[in-house]
Amino acid sequence: MNDNNGETVIDLFELLSAFVKKIWVVVILTVVGASIALAYTLFLVTPLYKSSALLYVNNSDISLGNTSFSLTTGDLSASKSLVDTYSVILKSRTVINKVIELSGTNYTYDQMKNMVEASSVNNTQIFSITVTSSDPKEAEMLANLYATVLPETITEIVNGNSVKIVDYAVVAAKRSSPSYTKNTAIGALFGFVVAAAIVVISFLRDDIIHSEDYLTKTYPNIPLLTVVPDLINTRSNGYGYYRAPINKSSSTIRTASSSFTIDSDQKSPFVVEAKDTTDGDNNG
Repeated sequence: MNDNNGETVIDLFELLSAFVKKIWVVVILTVVGASIALAYTLFLVTPLYKSSALLYVNNSDISLGNTSFSLTTGDLSASKSLVDTYSVILKSRTVINKVIELSGTNYTYDQMKNMVEASSVNNTQIFSITVTSSDPKEAEMLANLYATVLPETITEIVNGNSVKIVDYAVVAAKRSSPSYTKNTAIGALFGFVVAAAIVVISFLRDDIIHSEDYLTKTYPNIPLLTVVPDLINTRSNGYGYYRAPINKSSSTIRTASSSFTIDSDQKSPFVVEAKDTTDGDNNG
């Protein structure tokens, strides 16, 4: 990251290098996110099941109150409007309360209303009644009760029309939600985004000069005089590395006026201690 004239310039290659160096952070947070999402889905989310019954609408001259109209098989728009009308009737208190009574369940009107939905099948004269429940057998029972109660109610309200059952609902063989794969993928993606944000923020906040390339790129008009090697953290085969003497004892280097002791027990690559030997030599 360079800062020229008050503007921050991000080097994409340096940012990619930071991602590579911190790839372990990305992998760990991605796995953690996926694991948390999967555990949440397995143990805290209630699986739901859907069962659907199919009904056929016999299009003929229909009168609804003081309004009468005629439907044809090819009139898809009118068929869609008819399904919308039946959906309203399906969720009326008359139908839902009767289904609650016949089923012997303890659901309220609002709860049962949220469990059922109706939709047209490919804009045809056939529409489906779908019930969602945490119990697959309960979903099948309620869907078949709706399929029985709704035609009777529609016949009483809408004259000149008949609704017949095409297919009864069956017990669902597998859950409709949640999706373990989808939720795990979302968790992994969330973990990856968090890891990427951490890497980017740490990269932008890093104000340490790591190499001479940064100086030459940022200040091209200023010559680089010298580079001091890191003698402590340099690898054994790297530039500037110094290996201390192998023996445990200290090694002494004597000169004409002083001696230098190299202590191999020090943690740093080498420690040089100067000792004045002038007096000793004179006394000798």
